[in-house]
Amino acid sequence: MNKINQLFDSPLEQRGTGTPSLPGKLLSLYFCAGCPELNMTADVILTLQRRGISMIEVGIPFSDPLADGPVVQSAGTVALHNGMTLSLLFDQLEAIKQQVTIPLVLMGYLNVVMHYGIEAFFKRCVACGVSGCIIPDLPFKDYMDVVKPIADKYDVRVIMMITPETSAERVRFIDEHTNGFIYMVSSASVTGAQTHFNESKVAYFERINAMNLKNPRMIGFGISNKQTLQSAQANAAGAIIGSKFVTLLNETHNADQAIDQLYEALGK
Repeated sequence: MNKINQLFDSPLEQRGTGTPSLPGKLLSLYFCAGCPELNMTADVILTLQRRGISMIEVGIPFSDPLADGPVVQSAGTVALHNGMTLSLLFDQLEAIKQQVTIPLVLMGYLNVVMHYGIEAFFKRCVACGVSGCIIPDLPFKDYMDVVKPIADKYDVRVIMMITPETSAERVRFIDEHTNGFIYMVSSASVTGAQTHFNESKVAYFERINAMNLKNPRMIGFGISNKQTLQSAQANAAGAIIGSKFVTLLNETHNADQAIDQLYEALGK
């Protein structure tokens, strides 16, 4: 079974990770491959796995990341200047494939995937132990007509995003035609840490939660402290943190120190 499905299908009592989270809830972290240093990918992944993170999103740097805020954009620029490429990232992942037991999800833009070759991309994902991918600018029609048949062939999950502006009809259509989990973007904005989720965002979480979708949901964008973490985890299977961890990793150049500081921030 795909590792993403295994994770969400596991009994709640087996999800205890020691992370600052609600019981049975998942915590996924994002970092950009090649930042702050070109060859840190393996160390970051293995450290996060050892420290109890449920799932890891590995960013593929791109020159025009339309969904990303300043922190993640800057990380991508650093990674590109360091020489990170998709081919190199695949090599780094393949080298640690046998050591990785949690789901890895690649997050990158359609231009990079198309340049590599769509079928070649998914075939290499399997070879490197990647369980899923998030392509924020992938049109849903292209997903259905072109990408989904190839991804299904290789048993790689393509994770789709929804926002507060996504209609109920569209949400149900996405839920019907995807597998793994749905990425709930907390607000109609780019990535970036927030201090709290206001009433309108919580109402959006509750509205989607009440739809009883078949796919579990993970909430991301803006999670950086105890309030935002618990609000997300109370209304979904778990939370995804990106910008806050990227900032700490850039400051420390050490995954253990970065996760220590993140856990401290999530307790406040």
